[in-house]
Amino acid sequence: MNLKPLIALGMGSMLITACSNLPTKQDKVQQPKPVEPIVFTEPAITAPFYALNPIDYSQPPEFEVNLLNAENAPVTKFQINSDPSNPDSEKIILDKNRFIIPLTDSKEKALKFAVLAQDNELDVTEIDDFFNLLEGKARHYPVRFNSNRERDGYTDRLKTIITTLDPLALKSNASYDVLIRAAKASSMARNLDMGEIYGPKALSYAKRLLAMQPKDPTINFWLGFGLSEGGAFKEAIPYLKVAMDAGVQEAHLSMANNYIYMEQKKNAITTLKNYKVKYPSEAQVTDQLIAEMDSGKRYNVWQISK
Repeated sequence: MNLKPLIALGMGSMLITACSNLPTKQDKVQQPKPVEPIVFTEPAITAPFYALNPIDYSQPPEFEVNLLNAENAPVTKFQINSDPSNPDSEKIILDKNRFIIPLTDSKEKALKFAVLAQDNELDVTEIDDFFNLLEGKARHYPVRFNSNRERDGYTDRLKTIITTLDPLALKSNASYDVLIRAAKASSMARNLDMGEIYGPKALSYAKRLLAMQPKDPTINFWLGFGLSEGGAFKEAIPYLKVAMDAGVQEAHLSMANNYIYMEQKKNAITTLKNYKVKYPSEAQVTDQLIAEMDSGKRYNVWQISK
């Protein structure tokens, strides 16, 4: 067999292949930019529509006052396991006061400051923080949110809180502090159209609170405007009057609103004129409300003027 021609042919093929693979000028390849990590941030808190302190518009809300008081109160530090179910887990020191309320057998406001809730107590720091924000959006009907996403976020959080508070409030000896928070939660859940059960539930809690503290300004205010915005206009009047007499600023506006619902424009305007005298800093807003009511342009105190 003649191998020379085959070898020559093979060498020629290798040479052609080698020549065809000579380096050529390449286009510059655009390298992808490094992928930056996605950072999720909480959306900014938007401004409230309703005053954060319905008792006195010129003063900070109760939550902010409690924050300051908690910071200034003595702190009793406490050491706990980071994992309570594991005695060998890392030890941590609790050194910041929290808002602590009794669960049962207390018929008046009894919030205290401590680093940790004990037996028959509940830490309501986050609950009160959330309610402070939610009241600015949903204390009254209609609720005021900047977007559906914002409303949905508040609604989901409120659902979670209600699942904590309702079982505690259903106990016959539930404390004032538990019931007042459960009543507010159900009242705002009704405003958020979370279900028909929440109006009656808020009323039930409020009546139990009244049995504890018949003249309590906060209870009478929430019960009064809750009845009014739920359609029980006549029933709302005595509770709103108690709140007004006790110095609840927003009760005057709720009473004026109640008279509008009852088509008693004269009484509504008289209520607002008295409000203007009592709270002169609100004169400009009150004058606008009166003018719009008088002209028939306003059907709700909380209506947004166009």
